[in-house]
Amino acid sequence: MRNEKRRTGLPLTNCGQLSPIPSHHSPPPIKNTAGRGFIHTLDPRIKILLSLIFTLLVFAVSRPAASACIAAGLIVLWLAAQMPFKKIIGYLKFLSLMVAFITLLQMLFGPGSHYIVKPLIPQGVPLLGGIGSLKWEGLVLGAVSGLRLLSLVLLLPLLTGSASAHELAQGLAGLRINYRAAFVITSALNLVPALEEEARFIIDAQKLRGMSAFDERSPWGRLKAYPAVAVPLIISALRRSQSMAYAMDSRAFGAYPVRTWRVPLMMKARDIRTIVVSVVFCALVLGVNFLLRRDFLWL
Repeated sequence: MRNEKRRTGLPLTNCGQLSPIPSHHSPPPIKNTAGRGFIHTLDPRIKILLSLIFTLLVFAVSRPAASACIAAGLIVLWLAAQMPFKKIIGYLKFLSLMVAFITLLQMLFGPGSHYIVKPLIPQGVPLLGGIGSLKWEGLVLGAVSGLRLLSLVLLLPLLTGSASAHELAQGLAGLRINYRAAFVITSALNLVPALEEEARFIIDAQKLRGMSAFDERSPWGRLKAYPAVAVPLIISALRRSQSMAYAMDSRAFGAYPVRTWRVPLMMKARDIRTIVVSVVFCALVLGVNFLLRRDFLWL
């Protein structure tokens, strides 16, 4: 019995059998938002390819009109997938501050010849008079950065919310990616909502112990309190990974070079229509980005 415990590393019951891994150590599945939209019924390979294409498209365009088209298209997909927008409201509050800071830096220090304010400091001020300017080009670049961040924030939950971890792993394997690498990718995505939920539990536990720094209005005061969350969260993540490693070893994961699936993936007519519509949309966005007149700043 002792040799068996030393060999497996798992706890033993009184009867000498291996005890199951506690349920709170096993990561929950990717939060798949239950919906009846057509996106939930698409082939997972199509979802992964579209996510990669939209990601490349976000960084390929540089005009506000094209970036706005991408963000509008992703919002339409969110509505089609029947996913709640309240999931990203908290992220948008943080992104708004980041975009405002980036826009201010671009307006102050970025290149440009169209000025909003010049000089920023009046000429009559000693030593500093006539220094600084605010440029329209910086405001445009800030708008493009904000639309890019919004598109990226909408894109990842759209993929993970419309497909389970099993579907994503099967889709990656269907794209000729090694199933071990596919499992690593989906496991990483799987841990994000699990750690997010555990962080909320840790914050609640710290509040019950009398720690009031999380309720402070000052961002610096709240930031000083987060080491009390980071340490137990890292320990929990290590425990989860160890439990997952035990489970994979006990099931001989990776023993065979080729993995089979109970339900094979089959392309359907709606998948082909989705590809055609996506290609047309990408062509239109690239046309808006490269063919519009460049003399109008906001396009």
